Amino acid sequence: MAVENIHSSKSIKATASLVTSQFCFVTLDSNGQLVLDTTAQGNAIGVLQDKPGAGDPGFVCGPGDITKVQAGASFAAGARVGSNATGQAIAATAAGPYLGWALSAGAAGGIATILFQPSAFTA
Repeated sequence: MAVENIHSSKSIKATASLVTSQFCFVTLDSNGQLVLDTTAQGNAIGVLQDKPGAGDPGFVCGPGDITKVQAGASFAAGARVGSNATGQAIAATAAGPYLGWALSAGAAGGIATILFQPSAFTA
C-alpha cells in the first residue's frame, strides 16, 4: 500500500493541463510554472499531488517528503529512483542523478511510495 507524509509542499501554477499527471515528477518552465518532467532521469522540483488544469495551481511535494509516485517500470524497495520521459518513477542509472529512494517496490502502471530526496539537494 502506498503512503504519503507531505510537509514541505508548495503551490505553483501549471502551464498546461496536468490532470493525467498526478503523482508524476514535475519541474519548472522558463516562466517559473509547472510542467511535466520529460527529461530522462530528470531534474524535478517535486512530485505533483493533485490534478491541475492549465493555469491552475498544482500542489507539489518537496525534498524530504514521503510521496506516492506513478511507476513507469519495475523497481525494488530500496532502489534509487529517477524519472522517465513521461515523469514516472523508474530505477535510476548508477551513473545518473536520482530523485529519491523507493520505500516500496514499484511495477509499471502502478503506484509506489518514495522518499523524494534528489541527489543534488543539500539541506
